[in-house]
Amino acid sequence: MSDSKRWNWQQSDWPNFRFDAGRLATLEERFLREAGFYSGTFTHLADEKRDLLAVEMMSEEAMKTSEIEGEILNRESVQSSIRRQFGLSTDSQRIPPAEKGISELMVELHKQFNATVDEPRLLHWHGLLMNGRRDLSLIGGYRVGGDPMQVVSGAIYDPKVHFEAPPSSMVQAEMRQFLDWYARTAPNGDNRLPVLTRAGICHLYFVSIHPFEDGNGRIGRALAEKSIAEGLGHPVLIALSATIHRTRKTYYDMLEHSNKRNEITDWLVYFAETILRAQGESQSWLDFLIKKTKMLDRLRGHLNERQEKAVLRMAREGPNGFKGGLSAENYLAITGTSRATATRDLQDLVEKGALVSSGQLKGTRYWLVIQEAGKS
Repeated sequence: MSDSKRWNWQQSDWPNFRFDAGRLATLEERFLREAGFYSGTFTHLADEKRDLLAVEMMSEEAMKTSEIEGEILNRESVQSSIRRQFGLSTDSQRIPPAEKGISELMVELHKQFNATVDEPRLLHWHGLLMNGRRDLSLIGGYRVGGDPMQVVSGAIYDPKVHFEAPPSSMVQAEMRQFLDWYARTAPNGDNRLPVLTRAGICHLYFVSIHPFEDGNGRIGRALAEKSIAEGLGHPVLIALSATIHRTRKTYYDMLEHSNKRNEITDWLVYFAETILRAQGESQSWLDFLIKKTKMLDRLRGHLNERQEKAVLRMAREGPNGFKGGLSAENYLAITGTSRATATRDLQDLVEKGALVSSGQLKGTRYWLVIQEAGKS
């Protein structure tokens, strides 16, 4: 391939993506089957518990989609913002702009899962995500300027270009074509696509255009999640970003492998398998959060302030808990108490059935009773 036709958008078949539907069929069937199980578990919860679980899962997804791009947010602020939007009680702390923006986007994705995706909505999402930024020339608008938009790594004197997006002069037309494709491939569109296939193409197509100065990955993942919700016909709580975050090098490698041609079967298989892993992780989170809620209900009024703080901090780590288990040193760091008090608190938590311990002396480790002891 000549350098002049190096990228997918430069080739004559762009954006007519080709793929082997047969390699995706089994993955599509498995996704729909397991989506039914997951939805059944969630919808049988009482409304208040459903909202509380949604807040926790959406908070985790908000944190991870930002971490993929190197942005570390304050979890308490994210969760507080989402709780407010669900009408749940929370503190009156001021929410920083970045946490407020991503929280509003996550709630909009959930509550308006079937809303039309058009240019005003995408510009609105960009405005939310870039809330408070002072380093961008344009927020809430497609990129402008003559410099190429490149994804680059390596030293300044020897850079490696992983991708170069279409010039800004092409973005408006490319995005009109993308939005037309998105509408045509929707469940009620003329060219309806299976759920995972559409989500995978949607993400790759959008990030290939790279229409914004920043935030393209986060909006691309949001579009993939919205596409999944549209395909299922109801809001979804899926740990897509959390799953990508754990293997983000593979994610970026696959994006790079797939941006030089428009036969994208390998990308779609990878993305479908990622969604399936995310679906399984979401089910694990749901099971964990249900058990955690029951545990906290049982312990309510029986823990002191230090113990409650530590248990909640452990629960925040999700189904796998602290890597290697909670140590006495962890407890000291979380609570700021004395070593003697920490020893008494931890033993009391074991006796009350909140924690289970393993090991001896300095090697003693603790897990919530809803986790598998020794699991790392």
